[in-house]
Amino acid sequence: MSRRGGRARRFAALVVGVAALLTASMGLAGCTQPASTPTHSQATVTLPSAEADAVKAAVTDAMKQAGASGAIVGVWAPWAGNYTAGLGTTTTKGSTPVSVDMPWRIGSVTKPMTCTVLLSLVQQGKVRLNDQVSKYLPRMVGIDDLTLGQLCQNTSGLGDYQPALAQQLTDNPLRTYVPLELVSNGMGQPRTAAPGVQWAYSNTGYILLGMALQAATGENWETLYRNEVFNPLGMSSSSLPSTAALAGSALHGYATSLDEVTGAPTCGTVLDDTEVAPSATWTASGVVSTLSDLKTFAQSFATASLLKGDAQKAAWKTVPLGTNVASWQRYGMGGLELGPMRGHDGAVPGFITAMLSDPTSGLTVIVMLNNSTSGAAYAQALAMELTSMATTFKASAGEKAPTITLPWTADDAKASLASLATCPPKDSTPSAPAPTSTPAPSTTAAYRPIPSN
Repeated sequence: MSRRGGRARRFAALVVGVAALLTASMGLAGCTQPASTPTHSQATVTLPSAEADAVKAAVTDAMKQAGASGAIVGVWAPWAGNYTAGLGTTTTKGSTPVSVDMPWRIGSVTKPMTCTVLLSLVQQGKVRLNDQVSKYLPRMVGIDDLTLGQLCQNTSGLGDYQPALAQQLTDNPLRTYVPLELVSNGMGQPRTAAPGVQWAYSNTGYILLGMALQAATGENWETLYRNEVFNPLGMSSSSLPSTAALAGSALHGYATSLDEVTGAPTCGTVLDDTEVAPSATWTASGVVSTLSDLKTFAQSFATASLLKGDAQKAAWKTVPLGTNVASWQRYGMGGLELGPMRGHDGAVPGFITAMLSDPTSGLTVIVMLNNSTSGAAYAQALAMELTSMATTFKASAGEKAPTITLPWTADDAKASLASLATCPPKDSTPSAPAPTSTPAPSTTAAYRPIPSN
């Protein structure tokens, strides 16, 4: 879902990356990194107080700048320890504390799950990545040149329905849609490129993929997620809800209203967007999950552990994101690759989320804030800040800290957070991070969050 209008204006300083147009069976050739499993056993100890306090301070600062009343965070550094916490309160004026077991809407972190379903079906021989979408939706016009793989990797060239509907989705989250309506809105937008030529983010593609796989299998998406992702990983607290209510959670979600004419945020008007019609999000951003479940999924997704053979190799066959994005930011089958880290970010009215996991060391970071005004890039920047901090954590007794080289620093990420905060309170001056050790020098002066949502 949306990062809101004026996204480009709020991007952090630009890093220009080299992107070459390539061709392959899925439309683009990419850098293939074989899936692996973490080389470090999962630590069961909590982080020492100094490191834990530093993480808490960073998240608390981000909450304040984002106007969030609550946050859920998890940092798992297998060589050093773990930190999980619910911070703040469930509502802006309430006193109920946030707890780590509360479910929330994960937004576009749904997309990696949708693509995992696709690759699982490919592995089973039920569909192929280069199948034309029209094979499964023969009555739909204008899709003859699109493949399932292109929809998953955002290389279909389809326009995105979301910017045109952003004001409706935020200010009227209970409005219901049918998938074809969302797809039609997206197909009414100019195409970004010919299919398979270049990467461009498109929620439209993921709704169309949902329609195609539902037609191909005869199964609804509640069943597909459960059979191909949730049950195999033991994600018992995750679901694709069929109602607008956020069942089983006292957590509320907030968003700033958008101007009906300009689409710009009206910072003085904050909406309670806790209830969202599931038809507005579906296979692009509709899943509800918890911290524990997302940690499990993040580590599985980073290593493609649910897949094998060609399907596993395809999962992280990545493509560049364009000429104005750093070359260390790439996109696989539904997932972001940021240096050594893999995952996704997401925004849905009320919540922003980011998950990152290193397939080699097992370092994993999950963050959620319950105000979506600043968009998915904000959550991504916070996750990147915590990731950078975690690489400096000292090893606990009997463990050895890995060398994880990131192309950004915690300071880079913190600067981006300040830039991305859309409606910060006037007194929201970030505090200095608590030092944990001397950070490694940055390989870039700054970084640019990519336009996902």
